[in-house]
Amino acid sequence: MNADSATRARWRLVEIWGDTADLGHLGWSIVIGVAVSLAGYLVASRVLASAVSTPELARAYAMLAGLGGCVVSGLICAKLFTPKREVVEGTEADPRWREEVLAELAGEHGDLGSMDDLPPAVVREMKELEIYDLFASYKPRSRNAEGAAP
Repeated sequence: MNADSATRARWRLVEIWGDTADLGHLGWSIVIGVAVSLAGYLVASRVLASAVSTPELARAYAMLAGLGGCVVSGLICAKLFTPKREVVEGTEADPRWREEVLAELAGEHGDLGSMDDLPPAVVREMKELEIYDLFASYKPRSRNAEGAAP
């Protein structure tokens, strides 16, 4: 892939609600969503017009069918268009960065608390995520130590 095609590929990607989407796939997803949900509404409206006693009730059920069409179109689009995000897990992280993050958490919330106060389920989950040792070994720096030269 040359630089020009990489630039074009990046131009096609947009961030929506904290996620990355391809403009072409987004457009097709909107078209599919409108078509499937509108078709569900119109078919249900026609079928229910003769099956339900009042027109208002038929329209209400048809709207539910339209909402069901939204769910179906979401499933269709999820199958057709794969996610565009790339999750990269680094094998090595800078320990100073982790220290800074923990210090920021402690600064925002006062104190991180004691690991002994955590319920067993939380401890188990932290160990599965391999972050238990990180929190257990965290020792907040004193104010004097932060200002002192190393």
